[in-house]
Amino acid sequence: MSRYTANLLLLLTGLTWGVGFIAQQTAMQDIGPFLFVGLRFCLAALAVLPFALYERSKIPLDKPLTFSDKQWKSMLLLGLVFFTGMILQQIGLLTTTVTNAGFLTGLYVVFVPFILWVFLGEKQHWVIWPVALSCLLGIFLLGGGHIGGLNTGDLLVIAGAVFWAVQVIMMGKIAQQTERPVFVATVQFACCGLLGLVGHGLAGWWWVSLEPPLAIAPLMAALPEIIYAALIAGAFAFTLQAIGQRYTGEAEAAILLSSESVFAAIFAAWFLTDRLDAIGYLGCAMMFAAIIAVQVVPVRSR
Repeated sequence: MSRYTANLLLLLTGLTWGVGFIAQQTAMQDIGPFLFVGLRFCLAALAVLPFALYERSKIPLDKPLTFSDKQWKSMLLLGLVFFTGMILQQIGLLTTTVTNAGFLTGLYVVFVPFILWVFLGEKQHWVIWPVALSCLLGIFLLGGGHIGGLNTGDLLVIAGAVFWAVQVIMMGKIAQQTERPVFVATVQFACCGLLGLVGHGLAGWWWVSLEPPLAIAPLMAALPEIIYAALIAGAFAFTLQAIGQRYTGEAEAAILLSSESVFAAIFAAWFLTDRLDAIGYLGCAMMFAAIIAVQVVPVRSR
């Protein structure tokens, strides 16, 4: 797969995630965040499993069919990191807007190259830093040019952005090492779904205001959002992420994936009461300029 095709897949992932913010918020009018995450990703794992098995059947004869203990531990750790970022974001959406959640989640675009440089010692292409800052400024403008008083939901989403940065880095490295990105995505979904269901049981026992008991009527009301979030924003989009990140760098992928904040703001204005002003549209323009720059400059440099 070419680098441009991989980048297009990552951009499509950002669009799908942006729409997914709406489903994530509206579903919690009926069910709790742990149950939503649990059902969403258990269904996503089941949806992707046949493709993971097909991927396995196409492995060349000179490649191992099984994973090492180290690779299994890495995939399970990825699932735990993924769940932590997802549940922090999901709980945060109870008290923040879709636009703010998209803006604050997009902070991982700066966290990724910083983590790669400080903790992993990986030198970054010089364009990553101005583009990341430009992208961050664009995300900031999407939030209206001010943060204001951050509420608890905003702080949870920011904390989740740190885990999203780690997830982007881990996904890229594990997908490249195993050469089976669909299976990696399946394990990630299964871990997240099971942890969500366990969390539903525990939170429903001591935190009923956050996680109400399971009931048929609210579950059926939230079913369309669960299906979209599971199959489109979950199975489809996160699998595209795993495939795309086999062929592009982690910092570059983070910038492309952060376009979800642009799409979240656009679709929130379309479907919900959130509206963009002139400064928000300027932020959109800066984001797309950053996306173009991160694809063109490294190629021209080489």
